[in-house]
Amino acid sequence: MLKYIVNRLMVALVAMFVLASLTFFLMRLVPGDPFAGPKVTVEVKERLREHYGLDKPLAEQYLIYMGNLARGDFGYSLAKRGHRVNTIIADAFPASLDLGIRAMVIAIVFGLFFGVVAALNRGKPLDYLTVVLVLVGISVPSFVLAGILQYYLGVHLKLLPVARYESFLHTLMPAFALSLGTMATIARYMRASMLEIVNADYIKTARAKGLNQTQIVWRHQLRNALFPILTILGPAVASVLTGSFVIETIFAIPGLGRHFVLAMQNLDYTLVLGLTIFFGFFLIAMNFLVDIAYGLIDPRIRHR
Repeated sequence: MLKYIVNRLMVALVAMFVLASLTFFLMRLVPGDPFAGPKVTVEVKERLREHYGLDKPLAEQYLIYMGNLARGDFGYSLAKRGHRVNTIIADAFPASLDLGIRAMVIAIVFGLFFGVVAALNRGKPLDYLTVVLVLVGISVPSFVLAGILQYYLGVHLKLLPVARYESFLHTLMPAFALSLGTMATIARYMRASMLEIVNADYIKTARAKGLNQTQIVWRHQLRNALFPILTILGPAVASVLTGSFVIETIFAIPGLGRHFVLAMQNLDYTLVLGLTIFFGFFLIAMNFLVDIAYGLIDPRIRHR
């Protein structure tokens, strides 16, 4: 098991290094000047470029940035003078994390529930209804659902606040809008996984032993059907827990999404780099944990 963990860790570290390197060089290809402005003179631009080290050769900038990154330092924001990227992430991430946790709980609970219900009622109206809802959840973008929820629940019916993130009621619409796609994906995988093992030998053996349907579902089908779900939980958890740029912007949530949108508009290289690498590292870390969990559950994985 130790060898398996070390191998997965090495793969994760290489992926992080490649991600950081590609992000650094790709950002330098983006056209525009982060210090451009009607009142910014050429002399001021040169001083700013010198202050932030942008006047150095690209290779030297890369080595300096990777050295700082190895110490966990994302540098200073170019647009927010005097603000460190680490501080911006630390201040904004709790809101994104809170929204993501709420959305993930909704997605997992209802995704598993609808998947199991659809599988147990295969070919019946309830199964068809669940499949239709899953297709809608996968197809409809989160920002479209957010707009619909805001209009009907916020403006028309006045049941929930339209925007902001100040109370429990403020969290309901953005959490649901963020969770729908993941919920539908989990439900689809769960249904397929349940149907795949319904005729397995150990299920037939359980029936032959006289176990009722409830015991078979809880002791055998549900437990074994959850294994394939682990493979999608890594990227799903990472994407949901880090929030959504669009959802946070639509609902005026003070999370990382707002900073990312503003950083792109202002060509804030260091902030975009920091946020992209932070999200990427989070995703890689989640996949690494899922790999370890899968190795613990299935011993065959550890010996590949």
